[in-house]
Amino acid sequence: MAQQQTIRRSAAGVSAADIDAGLRAHMSKVYGTMSVGMLITALAAWAIAGLAVTTDPSQAVIQMANGKLLTSLGNTIYFTPLKWVIMFAPLAFVFGLSAGINKLSASAAQLVFYGFAAVMGLSLSSIFLVYTGYSIIQIFLITSIAFASLSLYGYTTKRNLSAMGSFLMMGVVGLIVASIVNIWLASPALMFAISAIGVLIFAGLTAYDTQKIKTIYLEMAGTGQDEMIGKAAIMGALSLYLDFINMFMFLLHLFGNRE
Repeated sequence: MAQQQTIRRSAAGVSAADIDAGLRAHMSKVYGTMSVGMLITALAAWAIAGLAVTTDPSQAVIQMANGKLLTSLGNTIYFTPLKWVIMFAPLAFVFGLSAGINKLSASAAQLVFYGFAAVMGLSLSSIFLVYTGYSIIQIFLITSIAFASLSLYGYTTKRNLSAMGSFLMMGVVGLIVASIVNIWLASPALMFAISAIGVLIFAGLTAYDTQKIKTIYLEMAGTGQDEMIGKAAIMGALSLYLDFINMFMFLLHLFGNRE
């Protein structure tokens, strides 16, 4: 399909070399935007966790089961009804950005994405209270290697991965439903199953989304829709960001060492 697109664009007066150069620039923007988002999330999570924990008993409001002392901020964001707002806020950002992307400029969409990354950092900050720092870094590196390999496969493979896209998205819906149910069941066995299946689903989505990003660019290359291509890069970065974060979290649940 990519070759057919290239031929069609060449016939329209855009050379294959120009398309290849444009595709490389487009993918660089996607990965670059995603990387900045990941950095924002990591810094926000680390900073919030630092403010939520104290070693001074006089400043502590509550003590967790693992012995960590929480400040008033920590108690508020982790043990009051506000935790539900924080938990589901990133999901609201995703739906809002997806629904409103056509009304935003590419630069505005990028700012919204970075805002989402900061909110995601707040939502994920609790991992620093539950898992050891070494374990978090270790799982992050493992996820990075797996993500890079899967994304490279999605970019280079000649196999059309679109057929598995609908199947994988159905799997994501199933994971969300099962995760919500397990909030009340608190079943370790169900959580293990959700995490194992989740790793496989988001591994597949990483390859699928990468190929989809590439295909969308090839369909728009040479049409003069630079603003739309810019927005597509932001949405592509969002898709890959979510694939990475979810794969990381599921691997952390499976293999992370708790405090």
